[in-house]
Amino acid sequence: MSNYLLVFIIISYLGILFFIAYLAEKKSKSRWVNNPYVYTLSLAVYCSAWTYYGSVGIAANSGISFLPIYLGPVIASPLWIVVLRKIIKISKQQKISSIADFISLRYGNNRFLGALVTVICVLGIVPYIALQLKAVSETFSIMSDENSYVSTSILDDSTFYIAVLLAIFATFFGTQKTDASEKHIGIVTSVAFESVLKLVFFLIIGVFVTYFLFDGTQDIYNKISITEGFSELTTLSGFESGLNWMFMIMLSFIAIFLLPRQFQVSVIENNREKHLKKAIWLFPLYLLLFNLFVIYIAWAGKITFGNSVNAEYYTLLLPLQNGNVFLALLVFLGGFSAVISMVVVSTLALSTMISNNLIIPYGFLSKFIKNHPEKNAKYILKIRRISIFLIIIFAYLFYINFSIELSLYSIGLISFVIIAQLAPSFFIGLYWNRGSSKAAITGIIIGFLITGYTLILPFTIEAFTGSSTFTENGIFNLEFTRPHALFGIDFLSPPAHAFFWSLIFNSLFYLAFSLLFKGNYRERNYAEMYVDSKNYTTLQDGALVWKGEAYVADIKNILDKFLGEKRSQRALSIFFTKYKLPQDTQLADARLINFSEKLLTGSIGSASAKILIDNVVKEEEISLVEVLKILEESKEANASNKLLKEKSDELSTLTSQLKEANKNLIDKDHQKDEFLDTVAHELKTPITGIRAATELILDDEEMDAEIKTQFLKNILQDSDRLSRLIHNILDFEKLSTGRDHLDLSKNSIKLTIDKAINGVSQIANKKAIKLVVSVNESIEFSYDEDRVLQVLTNLLSNAIKFCPSENGVLSVDYEKIDGHVFVFIEDNGIGIPKEDQSFIFDKFYQSINQNTIKPQGSGLGLAISKQIVEMHQGEIWIEKTNKKGTIFGFKLPFN
Repeated sequence: MSNYLLVFIIISYLGILFFIAYLAEKKSKSRWVNNPYVYTLSLAVYCSAWTYYGSVGIAANSGISFLPIYLGPVIASPLWIVVLRKIIKISKQQKISSIADFISLRYGNNRFLGALVTVICVLGIVPYIALQLKAVSETFSIMSDENSYVSTSILDDSTFYIAVLLAIFATFFGTQKTDASEKHIGIVTSVAFESVLKLVFFLIIGVFVTYFLFDGTQDIYNKISITEGFSELTTLSGFESGLNWMFMIMLSFIAIFLLPRQFQVSVIENNREKHLKKAIWLFPLYLLLFNLFVIYIAWAGKITFGNSVNAEYYTLLLPLQNGNVFLALLVFLGGFSAVISMVVVSTLALSTMISNNLIIPYGFLSKFIKNHPEKNAKYILKIRRISIFLIIIFAYLFYINFSIELSLYSIGLISFVIIAQLAPSFFIGLYWNRGSSKAAITGIIIGFLITGYTLILPFTIEAFTGSSTFTENGIFNLEFTRPHALFGIDFLSPPAHAFFWSLIFNSLFYLAFSLLFKGNYRERNYAEMYVDSKNYTTLQDGALVWKGEAYVADIKNILDKFLGEKRSQRALSIFFTKYKLPQDTQLADARLINFSEKLLTGSIGSASAKILIDNVVKEEEISLVEVLKILEESKEANASNKLLKEKSDELSTLTSQLKEANKNLIDKDHQKDEFLDTVAHELKTPITGIRAATELILDDEEMDAEIKTQFLKNILQDSDRLSRLIHNILDFEKLSTGRDHLDLSKNSIKLTIDKAINGVSQIANKKAIKLVVSVNESIEFSYDEDRVLQVLTNLLSNAIKFCPSENGVLSVDYEKIDGHVFVFIEDNGIGIPKEDQSFIFDKFYQSINQNTIKPQGSGLGLAISKQIVEMHQGEIWIEKTNKKGTIFGFKLPFN
């Protein structure tokens, strides 16, 4: 393929990424760019060119040894919900913008520690970026069919121009805002898009090689299994290999937390902590899919090419060997996507660290104090943009001078081991408040020196001199000083060996110095915040134990220089409102100092923020004993406040319950009064009718016989009505006091339902209501038939009362379930209001919606029915109620 065509494709692809990033920034509030899937896919920036090409090379030459680099993150991902959530919470509260800020803040905003972490990250990541450039250069040469990978002149080297394009992309979207703690939605979205592409393209080449070039996985296995040394590719050769695996897993476990690009996407760019719930399973799934075909591509390449080509580029060479240039182009773009993601996010993270932890605190602070906020913002952005270009230039120089001699895998592991030196101060500091800045600095320096001696120095000497004498003999030919076999341990791979010794000494010095040299009061302040994450919200307001004199006006003046007058005034106004302080407060307290440092941290880093605020406050030194005493008093006060709050909440709850109980009693009393009024009315009505009819008969002796007979019938009907009402009241009173007993005998529920239906059929016929009874098998069991018949009649009468005339339907069904007989009565009436459902069976309850039009009856039917069912050790309920009807149900034990 033509060089120019390939460059055109690369520029066009970068243009698409620019467009995606631009749209994402414009739609930064949209759920399409703020969701757990975009967040999880951005974490796949872990899969760089090393993953895309290096894994295949390792699988071809060393078999399953490529897996540990992915097993570490898989093991780490379940811990994200605990560890990473804690890190995210602290970072958001403190406006952390980089891993250097995070570590330096833990140890009291130590400026030197922040600078040291930055230097370690730069030294670790520059070779890693060089690895990406190496992959681009070599794959570009393969695609364009060039004979040499690197041109003799920089201006003729296509890799140089690609590096410049990457720098422009990172600069444009990574340095738009001075506050580096703010989200870079455009970059994150484009990284997520690239993560999809590189996975899809890798799966496509995997399927092509496995199922088109070969006849499936079994065919590849059968052919590779007969080659020499196959067993070494599929097994671990003893205990030593197991240890190498363990150390590589530990190394990658640390890397998924501490690589600057991973910290950037997982912590700084996190919008919502709940996205972690999706990421803990989706990210491991992504890694699994990415590695699905690695071993088969490696074996297929081994079968096809043997040892004649670089195994790292089998994914490109296999389709080209078979004339499929388009598929090779997809692979190239997938690998290029992996490169872009890594380079852009890494340079963004490193440029922030360089500006906030090196350049600004060690040279530009005095200049910033004299400038206007607009100029300061421009200076900060220029520093970061220049930093990005310088990082990529240094990476390019490393690529030219060193990386040609090393594989992608080797360069990647060197970077991992260097970054791992941050692990003790990072992880132990999160859970042990004794760790001090002296301990962290000493541990990191010792660990890096050992890494330099055991890993970096040997390959540097060999790269420049071509001699391996130092590697083989050590210093003064002392065997125990051999860099790859320090103190006689010669069975580990160079990266595992360097990782083992560096972490051992790093951790030991960290622990020893923490016990020997206590941190100052600022370190103890932040240690308490980091360690006690459960009470972080409470601690962060009063975490800064501080004694001295400071004025709000002086602090505001500093804030104005970096935030602008309008923004700083708004921030201070919010602060005063939050803590209920007067807006004209003159003297600053510890909370305002802490708040001001956090405001500045996003723009210039925690170390510089501390220096600036320190310049305008008169602080008094506090002994550690005083710090501990203040913290202890603070904890006791917080505990007391918590206890008081709990008691207050309990009292509030009890008060609410008493109010509710009182309201219920008033309602019950009101219902009782209404019930008695109803009963009195119901008793009075038939008595009045009887009296009136009797008086008419007595007064009119010549009354017509037919009319007199009608009056006598009315007297009889009213007497029956009066009798029924009195019977209901007495019946309810007997049931309520438990003076009634059940006459249990074996009966058929089907026959009892038929009797109830017959009893109400005449009333139903008058309203033209259709009665439907399910024809089920006869179920016989012991119950008081008269009482159950009373329940059925009450429920049926009640349903008929509220069913519509002409088109009313009432159905009865029953069945036996789990030792109980269930009976259901359903109607299509007006339903029961939701607010009445909880009280419908109460003895004095009538619906609040019946104040104007009350249904006939005393309202005792359902209360009596409940008493009867419960006497049978059963239960009655409303199963469904809405505007289209109600279902009443009750169950009786089957015995």
